[in-house]
Amino acid sequence: MALDQETRAQLIAAIRRFVKERLMPNEARVAQEDAIPQEILTEMRELGLFGISIGEEYGGLGLNMEEEALLMFELGRAAPAFRSAFATNVGIGSQGIALDGTEEQKARYLPRLASGELIGSFALTEPDVGSDAASVRATARREGDHYLLNGTKRFITNAPQAGLFTVMARTDPQRPGAAGVSAFAVEAGAPGLTTGTPERKMGQQGAHICDVIFEDCRVPAEALIGGVEGRGFKTAMKVLDKGRLHIAASCVGLAERMIDDMLAYAVERRQFGRPIAEFQLLQAMFADSRAEALAARAMVLETSRRRDAGEDVGVEAACAKMFASEMVGRVADRNVQVHGGAGYIREYRAEQLFRDARLFRIYEGTTQIQQVIIAKAMVVEARERAGLL
Repeated sequence: MALDQETRAQLIAAIRRFVKERLMPNEARVAQEDAIPQEILTEMRELGLFGISIGEEYGGLGLNMEEEALLMFELGRAAPAFRSAFATNVGIGSQGIALDGTEEQKARYLPRLASGELIGSFALTEPDVGSDAASVRATARREGDHYLLNGTKRFITNAPQAGLFTVMARTDPQRPGAAGVSAFAVEAGAPGLTTGTPERKMGQQGAHICDVIFEDCRVPAEALIGGVEGRGFKTAMKVLDKGRLHIAASCVGLAERMIDDMLAYAVERRQFGRPIAEFQLLQAMFADSRAEALAARAMVLETSRRRDAGEDVGVEAACAKMFASEMVGRVADRNVQVHGGAGYIREYRAEQLFRDARLFRIYEGTTQIQQVIIAKAMVVEARERAGLL
């Protein structure tokens, strides 16, 4: 159920203040220390950010997709590392259980994910399996009332802090492709589960990723999400559709913040006796950035509303993620250019946000994967119209 307008406005205003007063002033510290301060994480938990999308019956805020997008427009204005701290709990780390889990699994994990007591992580990508999610090689072999998991997952967000992993593994080696893949809820500390050294990344310092290794990792049969084998790929796709809208909304927020940054600099910086904001070539950058950010915002809101109405928005979510992530990269580049030499200096933040923005075009499905998803659907529709299917 959607929030009433007054409650929605109050929530958005509270998040806007938190971003301005607490997150943005701590960006440089997070980048320098490669960690989010514990006091900030505590405040995030108190605000309910870890449970944005988890139902109220499990202690979450229970926001619909449009409301989540509106919050991400605000939260996205801060450095993306802050979003990553709670994003897996909101999306890929909880939604597999929320959408397809048994009642026992929901009761066991969702309240702790919503409170932030438990950090969730989504273990799909492997060293040789990324965009082709149906080619999962990690295995889960049934032995009595347990499964033995084997394989390595790569670039797993929040894995170093995770208490719960949603793991995609192949339960039926005789069934190639998606049909043989199942999803498991695996708790940290399970025998045979280890995590690698956190990776050093181009940007988004403070958000951590690493390998997750399963070596005869023994988990109870009750860890199988939904209690049914062969549904893991479908679960993953449901989760990724929602996650792509979340990412697209975050891109909009970051783009709007950088537009504000470039304008604030341009109206103060003077060259040739006047503010550089008066130069038409820079004004073209401002206008292009504003129009593209507005278009991405409209795409996210329209698609979110359609998803809330129960429509299948897989293609539209791919369009939004593709456009918004490419858009924020262009805005980040213009932000550096408007700042000139200062844009290359860490103090001004433009260079950090430029590096941070680059990842949006890669995770939750690269731009090229979104293009494939969109184009394949277009071809199917064209064949249907021509009576060829």
